[in-house]
Amino acid sequence: MKRSFGSDNHSGVHEKIAVAMLQANVGDEVAYGDDRWTERAIEKIRDVFGRNADVFFVFNGTGANTVAVKSMTKSYNAVITSSDAHLNIDECGAPENFTGCKIKTVATPDGKLTPELIEPLFYGRGDQHHVQPKVISITQSTELGTVYTPDEVRAIADYAHSRDMYLHMDGARISNAAVHLGKGLAEVSTDCGVDVLSFGGTKNGMMFGEAIIVMRPEIAADMLFFRKQGMQLPSKMRFVSSQFHALLRKDLWRELAQNANEMAQLLRKEIEGVKEIELIHPVESNALFVKMPKEKISQLQEKFFFYVWDEQKSVVRWMTHWATEKKDIMKFVETLKEIVG
Repeated sequence: MKRSFGSDNHSGVHEKIAVAMLQANVGDEVAYGDDRWTERAIEKIRDVFGRNADVFFVFNGTGANTVAVKSMTKSYNAVITSSDAHLNIDECGAPENFTGCKIKTVATPDGKLTPELIEPLFYGRGDQHHVQPKVISITQSTELGTVYTPDEVRAIADYAHSRDMYLHMDGARISNAAVHLGKGLAEVSTDCGVDVLSFGGTKNGMMFGEAIIVMRPEIAADMLFFRKQGMQLPSKMRFVSSQFHALLRKDLWRELAQNANEMAQLLRKEIEGVKEIELIHPVESNALFVKMPKEKISQLQEKFFFYVWDEQKSVVRWMTHWATEKKDIMKFVETLKEIVG
């Protein structure tokens, strides 16, 4: 099978992470997180995000986002997020179903929220006829491949906290954002005032599993129970936590995200000047959004797998990942040029 440009979820598991899982697969360990592998991974995460971080491992991104929102809200609350956010579009209504909250969305041309965009949705505080805004959720990097700077995150955090709200970050691709900015993981998230982070590894070399990182003790207090109710408590947790330890050890996360970003930049460079190909958004992580002739899309999909992002506007998404190689990019571009003529 040719290299997929559909999603970083299509990639395999990095060898060092697979080895870590095999090493954890020795002997018996107490279940539900009371094991040495999980203890070691939590210590490593606290080295990165701060000693006051509480860490909760879960199965997947939808679970991480949904349980995170649940921990910060009551059923009469509202969550404000971008209209493009995974939380809004790709969770099959899980956050609303599990939390009872309303998701209120803002149109964001570049995928990024700002206090100015949020302000019109902040109303009805104290009015029994309105849902009460409680959480702002941002995605790093965004669904459109753009990246929040630390100052942008901090501005939203300050806005939220000044209004007795929390800031959640969907960090499914936080590694790609940090690499783009030349920063550490905490520098683009929790150091900027993020209260709860959904820290993703699946899109960056892991097999499965995410971590909810909580920076507020009042939120963490009930997280164990929300995680269990949300069906996100792994019994053999060592096979999730051992992956995170390997990902963070010696900055493997950075190495893998660096390759994904570099391959995206190579693809961007190689399609410059190709006729009928228009780049829609800046390439700041590992995603390219491209407008191309509708009749050419299916021809290219016969050779390479990728998704149509907006059928009406004829926009497609091409994604690279930790295992994408230069030869994959060059073959893709060669085929693209043959098709568009």
